[in-house]
Amino acid sequence: MRPFAYSRPASVDEALALLDEDARLLAGGTDLLTLMKHDLATPGHLIDIKRLPDLDAEITERDGAIRIGALATLTQLETHPLIERHLPALAEAAALAATPQLRNMATLGGNVLQRPRCWYFRSEHVHCWLQGGDECYAREGDNRYHALFGGSPCVAAHPSDLATVLVAYGATIHYRREDAVETVASADFFREPTEARRLEHALPPRAVITGITVPVPRAGVRSRYVKAMDRKVWAFALAGAAVVLDVDDAGMVRDARVVLSGVATVPWRVPTAEQVLIGSEATDERFGQAAQAAVAGARPLAHNGYKVPLVRSLVHRALAEAMA
Repeated sequence: MRPFAYSRPASVDEALALLDEDARLLAGGTDLLTLMKHDLATPGHLIDIKRLPDLDAEITERDGAIRIGALATLTQLETHPLIERHLPALAEAAALAATPQLRNMATLGGNVLQRPRCWYFRSEHVHCWLQGGDECYAREGDNRYHALFGGSPCVAAHPSDLATVLVAYGATIHYRREDAVETVASADFFREPTEARRLEHALPPRAVITGITVPVPRAGVRSRYVKAMDRKVWAFALAGAAVVLDVDDAGMVRDARVVLSGVATVPWRVPTAEQVLIGSEATDERFGQAAQAAVAGARPLAHNGYKVPLVRSLVHRALAEAMA
């Protein structure tokens, strides 16, 4: 790890004033420090924002929405009564992420900004496309854990379980720049990497996420998050499914969200599966049809074709368990 300067500013404004091309913000540090150890991030200056009085970890309910401060830890999301009551899929996603020690450190803001776990991207010996190179080596290389969907030159899978669930719930992300406070829908915040912007999100330079709001689901809404891992616990998703179903008293689906994890460079929403559900009775047969629709556009690589039946099974299971 290379030497760096360290600052602990007294406010968000002071932190943003210090933030330049050679600096990075530090909160939980669970992703940034691994990037630094692999020489993939080489900041000359770390700005500690963990204890800023105007950047918080509070989880509150107000005006029909749950507000979650950017510094809220995954452990808080897993155990907070408001999250358990209104956003159970978010609590499930937090509980399935990493180890207890990491969940105690990792923050919501950092989790949704974490970089892919592709071994080519994480290697200090390979200059892949996402690092600024000319080639995505995973396309023709070892792509067991990589993407089924999307049009980016990169085929790395997005690593955040929480991001997937936030898109399913229709969350809004709030961030600050030096001269403005801005909001963006989570579905628009996560963007496939392009030639012009080799990142998985739309956070502007010299900005910091301050919080996330999620509308409180109305009565009748059911939600679930499930994922498959290559070991029993504490691993990144081979594939996952977040589902949100709005079901009336007669068992008819008024609205539906189906979002996949581990299968694209961003959380991957599948409107085709949602349309199968909306306006229909919430039956196991219909769930199977939606699961089939969820994989209709998949384009497996040489070594990840197993993900297609896996995704189909996970979507069916998530829908069934949401209604159970």
